Amino acid sequence: MATQRQKFSTQADPVLLAELKALAEQEGRQFQAVMEDAMRLYLETKKSDKPRNQVMAHFQSSLRKNSELGRLLAQ
Repeated sequence: MATQRQKFSTQADPVLLAELKALAEQEGRQFQAVMEDAMRLYLETKKSDKPRNQVMAHFQSSLRKNSELGRLLAQ
């Protein structure tokens, strides 16, 4: 069963739009499929209670960098 589509209109940064179109062509996919993936990922990220991967990576780096300070403060 095919998914029903609804047309909509919006505006975007021309460079961003060109990058998305190039990605779709590079992957051999339709532009609308790439846009749907981008929108889906955006919504999943916004709905998630989990921190983003890059935020957690910075947090872990900070813990490693400041582990000695944490140990000294705990004494």
